[in-house]
Amino acid sequence: MKCNRIYIFSILLVLALLTLCSCHGSRSLPTFVMPDTFDTTRTYEITFWAKNDTNITQTRIYQKAIEDFQALYPNIRVNLRLYTNYGNIYNDVITNIATNTTPNVCITYPDHIATYRMGTNTVVNLDTLMNDAELGLGGSALRFSSPKREEIIPKYLSECMIDGAHYALPYMRSTEACYINKTYVEALGYTVPDVLTWDFIWEVSEAATAKNEDGLFSVNGQSVLIPFIYKSTDNMMIQYLAQSDAGYSTDTGDILIFNEQTEDFLYEIASHVQTGAFSTFKISSYPANFLNAGQCIFAIDSTAGATWMGCNAPLVDIAEENLVQFETVVRPIPQCNPDAPEMISQGPSVCIFNKKDPQEVLASWLFTQFLLTNEVQISYAQTEGYVPVTQSAQNDPVYTDYLSRAGEDNELYYDVKIAASRLTLAHTENTFVTPVYNGSASLRDAAGQMIENVAKSVRRKQEINDAYMDKLEKDITALYRLGEGGISGNDKRELGPMPSAAVGLLTVLSVTWLGIGVYSAAQWRRKRKFFQNDAKK
Repeated sequence: MKCNRIYIFSILLVLALLTLCSCHGSRSLPTFVMPDTFDTTRTYEITFWAKNDTNITQTRIYQKAIEDFQALYPNIRVNLRLYTNYGNIYNDVITNIATNTTPNVCITYPDHIATYRMGTNTVVNLDTLMNDAELGLGGSALRFSSPKREEIIPKYLSECMIDGAHYALPYMRSTEACYINKTYVEALGYTVPDVLTWDFIWEVSEAATAKNEDGLFSVNGQSVLIPFIYKSTDNMMIQYLAQSDAGYSTDTGDILIFNEQTEDFLYEIASHVQTGAFSTFKISSYPANFLNAGQCIFAIDSTAGATWMGCNAPLVDIAEENLVQFETVVRPIPQCNPDAPEMISQGPSVCIFNKKDPQEVLASWLFTQFLLTNEVQISYAQTEGYVPVTQSAQNDPVYTDYLSRAGEDNELYYDVKIAASRLTLAHTENTFVTPVYNGSASLRDAAGQMIENVAKSVRRKQEINDAYMDKLEKDITALYRLGEGGISGNDKRELGPMPSAAVGLLTVLSVTWLGIGVYSAAQWRRKRKFFQNDAKK
């Protein structure tokens, strides 16, 4: 009996160690090998993780796509799990990699995929699947009309490459736009140009800070006005550096962001925070709410957020009595050189996670392709300022008719939303993406955090000088592990802080197994004492 208890305790201890070890790295999966055929005699159940904010129409589109797909492939069941933001998807995937319980199909970004690949064969290389004559893009054996490879916008497809291979398919594309209260700009004596410059937007924003003798702002007659609000400060910094031909990072992960242009831009931002002309989403809240209340003139957000922008927006998020009537126009983000505009390419892609069963991966691939069919692409693009990622969908009469009907109503044909879509379509070749590698997501966060820190420091009356900038660089480098031994070296990249869910799991497991160990040891000592006393008798 004693040996049995020790044996059981040993097994539990080994399991505990294996569990703890598995939380910091997934068990290796075999490299995916394309099956000769898809086995339709079997049933498959796959999970699809997607992001949806408060737009219920997008949820319905996902649900209809699943229903239509399952009608074609009744042996494949697709379970939809919705998240409110991409960060939560990222954290859950990282946590689930440890136990090989990742979803089958996931809406995501290349920066995230680069980190997902930390596990051996975690994410499927799609090149073999894409090129298969029967089940690949435009394949002859598919039960639906899948786009051929050449029909996917080449620039968008290239954005899904990591280390020379495709690890995702583009799903939707967007960029950033500046949503402008044209009424206020003209009231200040300015004319909105076709292409904004940073100098223009700073000048108008400063002019808007003027107040009347009663302390109210002259341009809107209110006590609140933040002329310029930027939603994503990481994009703000990244795009400014690209426009300035300044360093950000190399393709291999060398950190170049700490340079003279970065410092000059931070000083510029600090000066406008000090006057009240500029703020950020993280500090002041959602720019659309200020814009629609007549308390912001330049609101920069994704084109995918167009249905929240403007006093007639279908998803306006403030009380009706707080709305102010004004004319909204949409322009590209401010530029350093208006003759050579540069803006970031955004929008989700779709990746497939590897599984032990290649047939399950193949079932996931079929569903992933279905998301690129014209009906799904067009329906989803109509919900926001997204654009379809295939030529076939962009040229479809249904989509071109949709674009031509801007302003017919403030729902499907909301003019600001369609203007945002047209902006994205017109500037496809002016967009860029940042280098993608394991750790590039951390550098992106660091880019925005520098702006946030400077803005907060100004509001706290701290002096922004050379000493402050030196400390800022050190703090950001340490926080995001950008220095030596961090993501700045090819062989020394860190994954950044472990997701909170994973930390919690480790803690619970540690306490649980420690409790088992203590209990088992106590039981063993009690039994031993009993037998010793019994022997003395």
